[in-house]
Amino acid sequence: MDKERERMQELVAILDRAAAVYYSGEDEIMSNYEYDRLYDELSALEEKTGIILAGSPTVRVGYEVMGELPKEAHIAPMLSLSKTKDIDELSQWLGEHKGILSMKLDGLSIILTYENGVLVKALTRGNGEVGEVITNNARTFRNLPGKIPFQGRMVLRGEALIRYSDFEELNSQSTDMDSDSVNMYKNPRNLCSGSVRQLNNEITSKRRVRFYAYHLIELEGEGEIPSLSEGSKEDTLRFLIQQGFETAPYKIVDHESLSSAVEEFSGEVKTSDLPSDGLVLTYDDIAFSRTLGRTAKAPRDSIALKWQDETAETTLLEIEWSASRTGLINPVAVFEPVELEGTTVQRASVHNVSILQELKLGVGDRLTVYKANMIIPQIESNLTGSGTCKPPERCPVCDQETRLVTENGSTVLICPNEDCYAKQIRSLTHFVSRDALNIDGLSEATLEKLVSKRLVRSCTDIFSLKQYREEIITDDTMKIREKSFDNLMQAIDSARNASLPNVIYALGIRGIGLATAKDIVRTYPSLTLESFSEITKDELLAVDGIGENLADSVTAFFSEDKNIHTIQELSGVLQVSTPAPASEDSVISGKTFVITGSLHSFENRSACKEKIESLGGRVASSVSANTDYLVNNDVNSTSSKNKKAKELGIPVLTEDELIKMIEK
Repeated sequence: MDKERERMQELVAILDRAAAVYYSGEDEIMSNYEYDRLYDELSALEEKTGIILAGSPTVRVGYEVMGELPKEAHIAPMLSLSKTKDIDELSQWLGEHKGILSMKLDGLSIILTYENGVLVKALTRGNGEVGEVITNNARTFRNLPGKIPFQGRMVLRGEALIRYSDFEELNSQSTDMDSDSVNMYKNPRNLCSGSVRQLNNEITSKRRVRFYAYHLIELEGEGEIPSLSEGSKEDTLRFLIQQGFETAPYKIVDHESLSSAVEEFSGEVKTSDLPSDGLVLTYDDIAFSRTLGRTAKAPRDSIALKWQDETAETTLLEIEWSASRTGLINPVAVFEPVELEGTTVQRASVHNVSILQELKLGVGDRLTVYKANMIIPQIESNLTGSGTCKPPERCPVCDQETRLVTENGSTVLICPNEDCYAKQIRSLTHFVSRDALNIDGLSEATLEKLVSKRLVRSCTDIFSLKQYREEIITDDTMKIREKSFDNLMQAIDSARNASLPNVIYALGIRGIGLATAKDIVRTYPSLTLESFSEITKDELLAVDGIGENLADSVTAFFSEDKNIHTIQELSGVLQVSTPAPASEDSVISGKTFVITGSLHSFENRSACKEKIESLGGRVASSVSANTDYLVNNDVNSTSSKNKKAKELGIPVLTEDELIKMIEK
């Protein structure tokens, strides 16, 4: 009994850590298959011993609420679902009843409350009893109706998610040093979880989160409304659609049509833009459902079908160790190519050293592999178990000694070298961003691969990538084919002709944005890239807007030999030009503008900003007492910037009024 109890304690700790990481939106530390295997082992031990430890994931729902978001209790417990992978079991569960089979969306459960047609509250599921209040964030969900026809009180549950197409586009966008990056997230579910629980809803808005309704919890009001104590659940879904909500895709099924409906969904999910990790079957009859009650963790009127993953047998060729900007060195299994779910697969993440050791991986081992949720390649089992693969003693990127660290039951390999090239990914991403060198095609994910393969170690190495053409276009992990490579080389060649303010900004000096870089160049028109490295603190303090802290930041940057060396190398690969002096005769010279809202005459805000700056004006990001004009085509907007401008008595110009002012 003692050994069984110790194993149960160990399993609870491991599963707790995995669940905490999963629900917080961080990268997973183990595969779904591994989590389910350990969960099933714990369940079997609990049944055998009759003991359920406090905090066991078999009776706990969701994550423990942490952070700075307000908390609030749910009106009813938000439970999870019982699960099966067996269609026959699903059919037996349904029996002769009519059911609703819907896609189980892989996002974050959200509970919304509307009163008098307006959203008044949004909660995360949290630990099932208490959730986090994310009302302001929910109002930014792309497809969520801000106002609905129903004027009573309505509480509903659904899933917040980020579509695959949006995730891929967000992940492909270059980001600068000061902006929010999505590339730290490896799948839409993690990004959604991190996005929904932001303290700043502007970040949530940029992440393109959507909401799909699937359950009506409470409904009070007058008119033609479905009953929640009797009738059909399909009627409640139709009601939600009438109110302007999108619902999780569903089909009405019975005992005879269930299997074919599951088969149809299994085909649809492969091409669906919505992340899904299975199906949900619920009884359509509300009155019957109410008689069934619930267990401590799950309702008895619904059940989830986890996809029965297609597996294939293959041979392990090598373990590739990939260093990341966080210092983690992650193992990736490379095996003989196999066909899974209609695509060729030859690589799978092993997540960490603990899983490498548990799977006893060794080159030449026979593996069974699958695609989790039909999408993400994973190792199911090792049929040989030689255990000959060991973590490298030196970092594959910087060649410094590695270190094994064990925390919360998981062992990871790290590179402790702060100067490791892999840790410079953020700097490189900033260097190629739009307002810096503007090299289209070099996303953070691509840069991370180039660095891990030692093709890029510094920003100047980017300009030598042409020599690695064959190596790059033939590497399946890079996903850069000939046309993409040629486009990338063209973008890199174009970036060689750069404006000095953009290069200064690209250096990533703390606190020096593009606007400040332009101010420096405007103050010293004869400045060059080389002479910028010799600029003094007093010279910097003479620039409008630069104080002691910024001046110290610049001089500290150039006190390091490696940064001087970077300037020298960049001077050898770039043709750096100085912008023409801004007009001092313009009516807007010396004036400060803030631009907000959509534009119709200028191509975008950057074009408008460049025009203002070329005439001696300045563009700030926020309205303050120093602002002279706010540019907004919607002069009656109730946005925070318009409100602030009106409070301070700052004129609000339309785009046409700005153009007339400029042309005077």
